[in-house]
Amino acid sequence: MCKTLRVRWTLIPQTAPQPWITCSGCRGLRPFRCSGKIRLNANGRRLDAWLIYKCLDCDKTWNRPVFERRNVRDIDPAVMEAMQGNDPDWIRAEAFNLEALRHKSTRIDEFSEVEISKEILGEAPGGTRLAIELAAPWPVDLRLDRFLAAELKISRARLAALHESGGIRTEPDGILRRRIRSGTVVFLDLSAGEEPMASLRSLAVGDGA
Repeated sequence: MCKTLRVRWTLIPQTAPQPWITCSGCRGLRPFRCSGKIRLNANGRRLDAWLIYKCLDCDKTWNRPVFERRNVRDIDPAVMEAMQGNDPDWIRAEAFNLEALRHKSTRIDEFSEVEISKEILGEAPGGTRLAIELAAPWPVDLRLDRFLAAELKISRARLAALHESGGIRTEPDGILRRRIRSGTVVFLDLSAGEEPMASLRSLAVGDGA
């Protein structure tokens, strides 16, 4: 029975999506970046909240609604605390809310640079199978085959050949050429492959060159 080395790769994008908005200073469409700040406005028991963006060219601000006229009693206390304290983790998660951005902009620039954290979930001395679980807490603008080829230091042609021969498969199936989705698992059968298991193991766990 084949033994499997199981690892988890957590992908953290480095730059939040940038919507294109008509800038009052530039008088035209410009990309805006998240400032990392929240603006709150209370009117009685009603609260408005906006995430503040700045034009990349002139620094003019744009307030993207998080919610408007929300009854304070209906707001999760943890969310209220995060907004009042400009919690960076909460703001970062909101800055990657593509669905909310698409309601306000027809063009959104996304970026492929990610920081990758690799951890071993299960060792397999002498194993011939590798299982890579992908975790992406925020949207990642990367195609799976390009990402795997870069991280495992094999060509995309070789990766495609492995997929064709059954040496690599994904769960869910059929997503190798699609955008990375959190929860995807990639399985590699190295028993008959050309790539040395020791080399791929080193890359998979994060101590490869």
